[in-house]
Amino acid sequence: MKSNVPTVTVEEVSGMKEAILVDVRTPEEFVGELGHIKGSILLPPGPKLNDFLATANKELCLVFICRSGARSESATAMALTLGFQKSYNMEGGMIAWINKGLPI
Repeated sequence: MKSNVPTVTVEEVSGMKEAILVDVRTPEEFVGELGHIKGSILLPPGPKLNDFLATANKELCLVFICRSGARSESATAMALTLGFQKSYNMEGGMIAWINKGLPI
């Protein structure tokens, strides 16, 4: 990734208990071939994600997920700008998750 947003590995995400996993892909991708991580919430960029970030507790730990890590990097940067200090981009996205054999 080219920005300086904080990242976490898929292994770190798989062990997180308190983080909210925010999937920023399209609804079709969420249920498509790569699937999604159990417990993650689908908030594609736009009104849904904007509304969530406008109303959520800034103390939450947020991990943003997409296909490969690019869209989630942008979402992480936006959350940090809005005051979510515990915001992370899942490095490699769902492609990395699947490649590690983690459950969907």
